[in-house]
Amino acid sequence: MNRLSTWPLERTLQIIGGRWKLYILFHVLAGPQRLSKLQRGIPGISQKVLVQQLREMEEHGLIIRTVFAAAPPHVEYSATELGLSLAPLMDSLQNWGIRQAKATGDHDRMVYCDGFAAENRAATAA
Repeated sequence: MNRLSTWPLERTLQIIGGRWKLYILFHVLAGPQRLSKLQRGIPGISQKVLVQQLREMEEHGLIIRTVFAAAPPHVEYSATELGLSLAPLMDSLQNWGIRQAKATGDHDRMVYCDGFAAENRAATAA
């Protein structure tokens, strides 16, 4: 495992930081995802970077990789309990971003992730 900080906040930022991990987690929290679906859902990410990020997230216990030996074989990525526990943090980060944009007059440029809101995830899971 990569050497992670002993400071909890820094450790958290090391694990979920970077350009793509929150986007990946956003999709995986909605349910199991195949690599091709993740790549289509995250414009701009290369397959190489996506695979690298998925491996890091698996190593840190956020997702699990399941190989299906069907014909043709395929792989799905799902959130672990630890990964699912980040959902409230992601809600808080999104809400903070909205508040910051409104406070600075930049809210008209925001792209809202309504499908990510906790109440929408709960309704989808039910």
